[in-house]
Amino acid sequence: MDTLPYAPLLGTLILALLWSALFSAVEAARQQLNGHARAGEAEQHTLPAQALVLCASLGRLLVLGLACLIGQRYSGEHGFWLAGLCATLALLVLTEYLPRRLARRNPQAYVSLGASLLKLPLAALQPVACLLDGTAKLILRPLRVQPNAVALHPQDDDAQDDDEPHEPPRQGLIEGLQALDKITVNDILVPRNEVDGINLDDPIEQVIEQLILSRHTRLPVYHNDINQVEAILNTKLISHLLPRAELTLEKLQAACYEPYFVPESTPLQMQLLNFHKQQRRMGVVVDEYGEVLGIVTLEDILEEIVGEFEDEQSLDNPHIHPQPDGRFIIEGTASLRELNRSLGWHLPCDGGPKTLNGLVTEALESIPASAVCLKVGRYRLEILETEDNCASKVLVWTITR
Repeated sequence: MDTLPYAPLLGTLILALLWSALFSAVEAARQQLNGHARAGEAEQHTLPAQALVLCASLGRLLVLGLACLIGQRYSGEHGFWLAGLCATLALLVLTEYLPRRLARRNPQAYVSLGASLLKLPLAALQPVACLLDGTAKLILRPLRVQPNAVALHPQDDDAQDDDEPHEPPRQGLIEGLQALDKITVNDILVPRNEVDGINLDDPIEQVIEQLILSRHTRLPVYHNDINQVEAILNTKLISHLLPRAELTLEKLQAACYEPYFVPESTPLQMQLLNFHKQQRRMGVVVDEYGEVLGIVTLEDILEEIVGEFEDEQSLDNPHIHPQPDGRFIIEGTASLRELNRSLGWHLPCDGGPKTLNGLVTEALESIPASAVCLKVGRYRLEILETEDNCASKVLVWTITR
């Protein structure tokens, strides 16, 4: 490197500076367009945010390293520090403030440029970016708030919990309305792995069979992966075509309308007003990177206010299997909020795990295993079965006072 002439070094430095500026502009444009899409004003864009950040960061590091090398070769230690300072100022102006201002003027053009010109480097670096992002999440994991749970042998005496305070009574209608501003969409959404949607890449015969078996009126429509949601299907408009298998892809798409994207941090009170303003009953929930997390419906919010519309629904919950001794065998995918509503329980579900398996995993801080018991407040949980590193069936019961 010491023998290279200055011209190649300066050329590489300029290219790295342009590289970093371009990726910063595309990332800023993607964030702006996704913000409009979540408000229902534009199309959602799903460029890999982790790879964009990694590419821009690599460009900045290369610029700084080359600038310091050139400065040291030209003027020794004094040139090293001077070149590093100048490179830092140039990076702030040319790869941060300037690209972001330009991206805000015409975000669509920059996103289109990134989707075409930068597709190859983004795809190549996405695995590394996901690995680094996962490492950051792992580092932050000890800082998460843990539920009050400890391991417990199944035959331990439950009398040790007599000093625990009693749970407050279930919220009424007024309290439910007041709590809407404290609960976000992320707390009540239907997770993406439980969403019943239509994959346009499936054969039309398979789509027809799925629609016949589906009990939902509105279904998200996507290509290959639910992150590519393109529309929402109103099944009432094509139900008459299903019995005689007359449905075609064109008729299915004609019965669809534009999806409505909802940020995960939206308070329920605000989302209730947004549903009324947008004249919608279902929204696709996305995170800060535009990744689809699940769906939320108007009925989900109303149930948070008044509970289940019919009392008998608590007896028909497919995830809950009552036992003769008063205990319950519950599937690990069951939503904690649904369990609380159906059984009148108070399992922790605000700001933490959303499913029973998530609660077990977070309490154990490890992959669940069979024949392990936990206590969470007044509740006892015994893992009966595990599948794919998840608690698939859990025996749950409460301690009477």
